[in-house]
Amino acid sequence: MGGVVVRRLGQVPYEPTWRAMQEFTAARDADAPDEIWLCEHPPVFTLGQAGRPEHLLRDVGIPVVKIDRGGQITFHGPGQVVAYLLLDLRRRDLKVRELVSRMEQAVIDALAGWGLPGERLAGAPGVYVKGAKIAALGLRVRNGCSYHGLALNVDMDLSPFSAINPCGYEGMPVTSLRLLGVDATPAEAAEALLAALDTQLASRATR
Repeated sequence: MGGVVVRRLGQVPYEPTWRAMQEFTAARDADAPDEIWLCEHPPVFTLGQAGRPEHLLRDVGIPVVKIDRGGQITFHGPGQVVAYLLLDLRRRDLKVRELVSRMEQAVIDALAGWGLPGERLAGAPGVYVKGAKIAALGLRVRNGCSYHGLALNVDMDLSPFSAINPCGYEGMPVTSLRLLGVDATPAEAAEALLAALDTQLASRATR
């Protein structure tokens, strides 16, 4: 992937990975290459910096980690592909809103490769298929550099989503590639998503 270091981390615990993103971003300088981290996490709820705890509807024994991205509460678990985008937005001449749009478009393009009609939903960042959320987005920008990223539901247990208002939306349905009839492993889905992200970021490559 041109100009971007890709790290395939496998399944890793959430909190140390988040701390590593913070440390990477704090330590990077103008010459540091951008990175994309691909991973899965053990079951965890994450609550954004302005997140409202009442969106956790009941305790189902899954840890809750309050973090520094935007957005409300979401769930990460095995079988969900997470892509963390550690990018120097100034160097790429990217505004946050445009990066979010390009991330959404990358998911939509990847879904199209499986014959699925991905779409945006006004006022609710992420990507949806027939009204059900299949990908969530959340970012933090510090000193012009982004971290956090997006999560695509591939082949996972979706039941923990019933214990929350996903991303703050009561009754928001969620879905996955498996539920929609796509026979792809998380590793295969990660590579398709990476290729789509590469295309979306290429037009704003490092200058």
